[in-house]
Amino acid sequence: MRPAAPLLAFAVASLGIAIFSSMDAVMKGLVLALGAYNALTWRMLAGVAASGIPYALSRPKRPSRAAMRLHLIRAAVSAVMAFLFFWGLGRVPMAQAIALSFIAPIVALFLAAWLLKERITRVTLVATALAFAGVLLILWGQTRAELGEDAFWGALAILGSALCYAWNIILMRQQSLLAGPGEVAFYQSLFVAGLFLLAAPWLLRVPSVAHAPALILAAVLATASLFLLSWAYARAEANYLAPTEYTGFLWATFWGWIVFGERVSFFTVAGAALIVGGCIIAARRRDQAPVADTEAQI
Repeated sequence: MRPAAPLLAFAVASLGIAIFSSMDAVMKGLVLALGAYNALTWRMLAGVAASGIPYALSRPKRPSRAAMRLHLIRAAVSAVMAFLFFWGLGRVPMAQAIALSFIAPIVALFLAAWLLKERITRVTLVATALAFAGVLLILWGQTRAELGEDAFWGALAILGSALCYAWNIILMRQQSLLAGPGEVAFYQSLFVAGLFLLAAPWLLRVPSVAHAPALILAAVLATASLFLLSWAYARAEANYLAPTEYTGFLWATFWGWIVFGERVSFFTVAGAALIVGGCIIAARRRDQAPVADTEAQI
């Protein structure tokens, strides 16, 4: 039995993923209507207000230098990650997008080997092969479904986003140990919005007022999810909370069906099962072997 605090953290992280998956559904509609860049930029600007008001009311202390450095690094990674993911989400079914993003924990193992000098074991290679087979199965199912060339490029963009998310997992744990949930949510929104605004003179367009409720809703959902996940990762190890990510597939399937009328193919379900299986095998290897202190590698 795990102590009560980690169990509560697991439940809170699961709720955070559920809320984030709901935000994905709202954002997919906005991406289809406004394009990925404009949907993300306006959502992040709304997020600055949604997270900034409660953060200011809490009378926060000035962030430490180490925390500010992590806020900036994670914002840069998150900006690339978010754009690739939502650009891809506008071109593939939600369940398929989430299934492909599940390779992030496997990629994190190789990222840890590169950044933290951890050893790549035979079990890790088996887990990677299993997850890679799952990705190929999903892509093969995509060709059989004749979703078109846009869907193929969308799938590649989501795989690229997963590479960024692998690093984001490590950064999220490090960040949560140095800053509170309110601070994390505010600076994440502020810095990502600032990065997107760099391209505003060429790409930004003012959306119709009709899109305002969806943009506000997406910002509130994203802020709530960031707050909950930051709270959870400050109270339990990343390895323990990682399985909560897989519940996103169920929510993506549900919202994709309810909102967009998307059906989940056998290839997507089977591919997701292979990827999750590979991640579980890799996680068991990490439980049995010493793990480097990622918090020290800032």
